[in-house]
Amino acid sequence: MLNTLYAVALVLTALTISIAALYILALLDPARDRKLGSQTAREKDSVVFLFDDQVLTDTTPAGREILDALPRDRSGSDWLHLSQILDARFPNLTEQVGDLAELGTLSIPSADNAHQIDAEWRDGLARIELKSIHTNETAPIVDRMSFDAMRYELDGLRATAQHVPVMIWREDDNGKITWANKSYLDHAIDPNAPDGVASWPPQKLFDRPRLEDVKNLETPRRVAVQLPADGKRHWFELYDAPLGDETLLTAIPVDRVVTAEKSRAEFVTTLTKTFAHLPIGLAIFDRKRQLSLFNPALTDILAMSASFLVGQPTLFTFLDRLREKRMMPEPKDYVSWRQQMADLESAAVNGTYEETWSLPTGQTYRVTGRPHPDGAVAFLFEDITSEISLTRRFRRELEMGQSALDCIEDAIAIFSPGGVLSMSNAAYTKLWGNDPSTTLEDINLGDAIRTWRGTAGDTPVWRMLKEFVAAHGERQTWTDRIALLDGRQIDCQFVPMVRGATMARFSINPAQRDLQPEPKTALSLTP
Repeated sequence: MLNTLYAVALVLTALTISIAALYILALLDPARDRKLGSQTAREKDSVVFLFDDQVLTDTTPAGREILDALPRDRSGSDWLHLSQILDARFPNLTEQVGDLAELGTLSIPSADNAHQIDAEWRDGLARIELKSIHTNETAPIVDRMSFDAMRYELDGLRATAQHVPVMIWREDDNGKITWANKSYLDHAIDPNAPDGVASWPPQKLFDRPRLEDVKNLETPRRVAVQLPADGKRHWFELYDAPLGDETLLTAIPVDRVVTAEKSRAEFVTTLTKTFAHLPIGLAIFDRKRQLSLFNPALTDILAMSASFLVGQPTLFTFLDRLREKRMMPEPKDYVSWRQQMADLESAAVNGTYEETWSLPTGQTYRVTGRPHPDGAVAFLFEDITSEISLTRRFRRELEMGQSALDCIEDAIAIFSPGGVLSMSNAAYTKLWGNDPSTTLEDINLGDAIRTWRGTAGDTPVWRMLKEFVAAHGERQTWTDRIALLDGRQIDCQFVPMVRGATMARFSINPAQRDLQPEPKTALSLTP
């Protein structure tokens, strides 16, 4: 029994000694020191990272701020996160550091030769320190407040670039895309790709060499491309700006602008064709009173050369040329003419100008001024010479016809199909004591019969005449005789005329024609 207890005690003692030895060896092993706590105070203020393979074991406060400045991909390692941050200045950093275990130390300069990385292999741990080349000092440490402000601004700029609704991307000298915002990546996604994931770098949606052909890259160039996201054709305006060794490009969608411009062009073409066939001369002056639009009829009506009108003359130059060509009424003097033209412009702007120009050549123009949008004013020149000539000839014919009726000794009255008195002669006025030309109102058949009753009294003829005038279809001429209140006999003849008109003719017996009717009294006017 004692031997057994002795053996167990020996085993426990040996085990305790082994554990203590291992613990002491671990404490004495410099490779187990995975912290930077033993470094000097100067080194703690520098930018230093300590890695065990790709796992970060410790870093200085300045190094921690650099790591926290950018969001980290949780699926990646600590070393991958740092290499992505330093990739812009230290390309191929991972490949170069891969030889650190064999070389022991490395000095890697940055691409811009402003900084360098000093790497040292210490008993299985990689010590990475970021320094400034020119001063041979550690990279300056940014105070916390300034760093937070810069990080806040960076986050805001990053969020702005990702949410801006236009495509923005950067290309290097070889045309390779180095950065793109979310809008560009969304448009570059191939719908046939698995899970709709875009590859990196994304496909180029715009042909960069075409932009290189443009002499002035500051001027946007409009291009049409077919996007893989929807397979439709879209219009963009590309902006190109240098950004260091790279180029920043922006594509602004202008589909609506192109559609609007196309609609406007079609509308202008339609208006141009309409104006070209318009027989009225059109001249539109812009807000600066320069001729901006005219149609071919203007050159024909005003006898102006197209070269003069294409030169966009001002309104007063245009009117001066009309005065020189005697295509407007001759003014009394130049000063009053200028004032008249100023009044013409003001009236046209108000939309109240409308005059008839009678020229010494016998031509007559109707000139109308109307306001247009954006302060412009339009003038319409219409040649109404034929219209005026026709009106004058028609007036002469009417006057001649009236004169011929006045030469007839019988009283004549012509009624329209509606029973309105259209014409009468002097004998009618003398017989019935009423001149229809002295009133502006229409005189219908009922009014005329009331006048006749005052001279001839009531008779069945008036009722028959009403029925005759109101009748439709074919009518026959008929006659009758009535007696005036003064005893004279009148032969009445009612004749149908063209277009439903009716002529009433009253003939006095020649033997009684010279007798004067008795003066009318209130008693004699009573029916």
